[in-house]
Amino acid sequence: MSDQHRRSFLTKLSASATAAAIGSAFSELSGRLAFAESSLANLYGELVETPDQTTGESLLRLPEGFRYWSYGWTNQPMSTGEPTPGAHDGMAVISEMDDQIVLCRNHEIGSPGSAFWKHHAYDGFAAGGCTNLVFDRKKEVFIDSRPSLAGTVKNCAGGATPWNTWLSCEETVVGPETKLDDMDTNPLQKSHGYVFEVPVAGQLNPKPLLSLGRFVHEAVAVDPETHIVYLTEDAGTAGLYRFLPERKSDLGSGRFQMLCARQALDVRKGVAQGSVFDVSWVDIPDRLRAHSPGTQDGLGVFQQGRERGGLTFARLEGVAIHDGKVFITATSGGDAEAGQVWQYDPKQEQLRLLFESPSSEVLDMPDNMCVSIRGDILLCEDGDYVPQRLQLLTPDGKLSPFAENNLRLNGMFGHSGDFRGSELAGATFSKDGQWLFVNIQTPGVTLAITGPWKAV
Repeated sequence: MSDQHRRSFLTKLSASATAAAIGSAFSELSGRLAFAESSLANLYGELVETPDQTTGESLLRLPEGFRYWSYGWTNQPMSTGEPTPGAHDGMAVISEMDDQIVLCRNHEIGSPGSAFWKHHAYDGFAAGGCTNLVFDRKKEVFIDSRPSLAGTVKNCAGGATPWNTWLSCEETVVGPETKLDDMDTNPLQKSHGYVFEVPVAGQLNPKPLLSLGRFVHEAVAVDPETHIVYLTEDAGTAGLYRFLPERKSDLGSGRFQMLCARQALDVRKGVAQGSVFDVSWVDIPDRLRAHSPGTQDGLGVFQQGRERGGLTFARLEGVAIHDGKVFITATSGGDAEAGQVWQYDPKQEQLRLLFESPSSEVLDMPDNMCVSIRGDILLCEDGDYVPQRLQLLTPDGKLSPFAENNLRLNGMFGHSGDFRGSELAGATFSKDGQWLFVNIQTPGVTLAITGPWKAV
């Protein structure tokens, strides 16, 4: 995912094991999806300005009856006294004990700077990382926040593991040798472009998971049964990758592969909705090759896969797993470059285009995603449409707006401006499906939402 400046540049150019039931009906979507009024739904009613229970400001438009609490604004002091980092991005529930829900939240800070948790930083001159939050569902209040990973760069998305940790992904391949824009010198001390594991108590000794490759990472999803890790790549020419561990729960060693399709080499455009491809996987010889030989293109892993027949997607972003099926968003995919939603079925070795947006007005560049226990995919938009939205894709192929960004501030917490065009990110549900947590990236805030959800 990206901020608005990076979106403009690219235009010119699961979820996790905590995601719950999506329903087998998604496998029947082909042939039933259409871009007519029949493809739109109104699951929860009209969206209305809804006051924040914490500040009283109308930060969101939600269906009648829903409530929410804001917390962890950029620069607001954490429980440790340090200011909350900005650029709130990917996030997931990583633990639930009694009434306390623990979330891990990424901070997509790309510019070099002093690490915000200096004594436990991977790179002392990298300003990105993660913070962990605790929410008490009974008291309906956030009760704790603290640093959990530091010294990393552009922590964009990631995913939770079945063993209650978070995998935080760096969306970059910069290092000490990289010429940085608008900087005469590069202070970075270590190479970046990796995945880092973050436990509930925080990562005191950050080390990159080299087995998961070095490329422009976006999200990961870990299959709860096999512990195979699926990884997305946020690039104009992107691959879908998987890591097959030699032993379950051990991310130290295993095979690293890229998806191929028998009937196509490129599915960025010109694919009919509902199309199905027979797929297989090819090994990547050097998963740590950041660039193609002789270049600084950031596509070293992708090029190896493409040379072996790997499939090209457009900016793969969110990923979620249910019942062995993998669901992926291609943010700029499709003829309108407004987004695609894909399904990969490992048992059948098939890839299906579930949904393609015909325009930004319908669905504007789906990015992060999660799945509710009601069987709906919740899509976070990350485009230029204002206001940015959360939209539900139902098992019968209908889109239903659930929330609109209504964030306009006049000095609150030191932030002023109209932020309705800022992306919603990091959507994640509690296990019982009664609490939805999501971020607004700029100026940076986390929201806990509850209300009259439909019965399972």
